[in-house]
Amino acid sequence: MEEIIRLLKEKGLYISTMESCTGGGLVNALTNVEGSSEVLKYSAVTYSNEFKIKMGVSSEVIDKYSVYSIETANEMALKISEFTNSDLGVGITGKLNRVDINNNYGDDNKVFISIYDRNNNTYMDKELLVNKSNRVDNKEDVINTVKDMLLEILSR
Repeated sequence: MEEIIRLLKEKGLYISTMESCTGGGLVNALTNVEGSSEVLKYSAVTYSNEFKIKMGVSSEVIDKYSVYSIETANEMALKISEFTNSDLGVGITGKLNRVDINNNYGDDNKVFISIYDRNNNTYMDKELLVNKSNRVDNKEDVINTVKDMLLEILSR
């Protein structure tokens, strides 16, 4: 994460996150780096559909594709970028080792990651199967995947 913070600073870029299944794990990893406050604008943990929608995610997208979809992750990334006027917005949604009684659809143990690059109006997306036996290890896999994606974007 140190490299991500360094690259964001060097490029004069800002980042914000909207996380669901990782429960703020990504922003925690980012804020463990000294100086992250210079590039991190905001983070939202939106576990429920209600608060994804309150943060700007289209209810039509959730209804059409489900909350567990790359389309919803794209909306999360876009809306957090717009809400905070950040160059990069990260959206993460999915299921980690459990059935969601409020959303009885979508594959178990699949996470959807989207990074919206406002300056190029592009998304980098990834679907990740998480197959560790516990949530902590699965969250770590997701966060490491996002880290690799961010490094790829920032190294361009």
